[in-house]
Amino acid sequence: MKLGLDRRTGLNRFLTSWKSPEDPGAGEYSFKLDVNGSPQLFLSMGSKWIWRTGPWNGLGFVGVPEMLTTFIFDIRFWNTGDEVSMEFTLVNSSTFSSIKLGSDGLYQRYTLDERNHQLVAIRSAARDPCDNYGRCGLNSNCDVYTGAGFECTCLAGFEPKSQRDWSLRDGSGGCVRIQGTNTCRSGEGFIKIAGVKPPDASTARVNESLNLEGCKKECLNDCNCRACTSADVSTGGSGCLSWYGDLMDIRTLAQGGQDLFVRVDAIILAENERKKTFFHKKMMIVILAVGVVFFMIPTICSSWLIMKKRKGKGRQCKTLFNMSSKATRLKHYSKAKEIDENGENSELQFFDLSIVIAATNNFSFTNKLGRGGFGTVYKGLLSNGQEIAVKRLSRNSGQGVEEFKNEVTLIAKLQHKNLVKLLSCCIEEEEKMLIYEYLPNKSFDYFIFDETKRSMLTWRKRFEIIIGIARGILYLHQDSRLRIIHRDLKASNILLDIDMIPKISDFGMARLFGKNQVEGSTNRVVGTYGYMSPEYAMEGLFSIKSDVYSFGVLLLEIITGRRNSTYYHDSPSFNLVGCLEPMERRQSLGYSRSITRKVKSCK
Repeated sequence: MKLGLDRRTGLNRFLTSWKSPEDPGAGEYSFKLDVNGSPQLFLSMGSKWIWRTGPWNGLGFVGVPEMLTTFIFDIRFWNTGDEVSMEFTLVNSSTFSSIKLGSDGLYQRYTLDERNHQLVAIRSAARDPCDNYGRCGLNSNCDVYTGAGFECTCLAGFEPKSQRDWSLRDGSGGCVRIQGTNTCRSGEGFIKIAGVKPPDASTARVNESLNLEGCKKECLNDCNCRACTSADVSTGGSGCLSWYGDLMDIRTLAQGGQDLFVRVDAIILAENERKKTFFHKKMMIVILAVGVVFFMIPTICSSWLIMKKRKGKGRQCKTLFNMSSKATRLKHYSKAKEIDENGENSELQFFDLSIVIAATNNFSFTNKLGRGGFGTVYKGLLSNGQEIAVKRLSRNSGQGVEEFKNEVTLIAKLQHKNLVKLLSCCIEEEEKMLIYEYLPNKSFDYFIFDETKRSMLTWRKRFEIIIGIARGILYLHQDSRLRIIHRDLKASNILLDIDMIPKISDFGMARLFGKNQVEGSTNRVVGTYGYMSPEYAMEGLFSIKSDVYSFGVLLLEIITGRRNSTYYHDSPSFNLVGCLEPMERRQSLGYSRSITRKVKSCK
């Protein structure tokens, strides 16, 4: 595949989305190579940029660090008088890979999983908030790894344009230069920001004849120069990339990135030097303290290992000290351990805890996808680029190890197009985790209850989703070797894959029925009120009818686009089901009336 501009013919090669999944006409999204300034790839909706790769630095695009490690393409880049273009060719010609730009603007790269003969999404644009173009506005840096809760910080010498918006964690207004500062006097210099994706390079100047020191000198000679960096790092650093005017879309990267030198006045520079001196003094104290601690580590580790061996399980002591780098990525699968100890041939693997920690950046907040009744779900990244979802069960979830293993074995034996696929699990000490396939379109409630995103769900697409959910339920109740009652069917537990195919998820509350068992009971009613059948909510009785009732509520939500839990007529007891019951009694639901009019009658 080749993208870019042929200056001789004027031909510009780029990707364009379809108008809709059913209409192959040119859509509003495009993925192309920007040939202005220092070339970079960008994803746009019309003229609005959504995401960009950062400039080409001789090794790859700065904002896509995996190009240097797990990238399956060999990239050739040309920037001459005749053309500015790049060409992707597979390193391994036997590998199948494709790139898709959906009608919803979702850009993803797929690779064929030869074991399952399925296409797996292993790369997508905008992985976290800082990947969104201009997330923090002008003259700022976006860093999701600070742990401070707000990812936006102004560059040295700048302050928020609106302190009120900043305090509300809205950084889109960006930053302006602090009053009284001036970078066009004697004594000014540069402050280095390490490991970042440089600013939007479409207006940057490129001078290939200068080294970094020459680049800084040239920047200082022009009062309008704001920042600079090396244009090519493939040979240790050469060429000059400089910005004149406001800086847009800087972000800190977990790995890779470049050093950006931001120009500041003499006062800011002196303050920064004082902070560095104070920091170095503190570091000396810390180093001395750490030296004492590490002198004691062998003794501590030995004692710790002895205690763990007595319990018959545990991690090696090195696991405690190998979680440090946010740039760590999964390098090896753990050896497969069969879950079924009765000799059955199961393909499911256990992952060591250290491997899951590496894949999720130590359960980083930025990797968090959501939270449910039994735990938190994190996004993970394997060494081959495959994205996974890790469900980390809370320690007070009420499930013991044996119960958990039984549940894992149960889900592992359920294989259906409309059920989420379990890839692996992890049981170590008090940690219990399930590793699922990652589905980029999130859960169904993300679309159906949003005024804007709901427009993507045509009636045909809603019907297809309804049929898919029904097939998944039928498989659980009738077509599988086991009879499973899910007990928590709701919109947030219906996940959507890249093709908007629904997959039932979250079997934490599911129950296994015997072949001839019709009904079960419990003293501990679990699930989501609004989706529970009356006999289950009030008496603890459940059966396949419980799931059918939940499916009916979900069906109403899909048709109306409204939550069942929303109150109507200002009555807490009058939800969506209660609103439609009078219509059902009057047998008016079957009339050919506008869905919108029927829903409005509930207001």
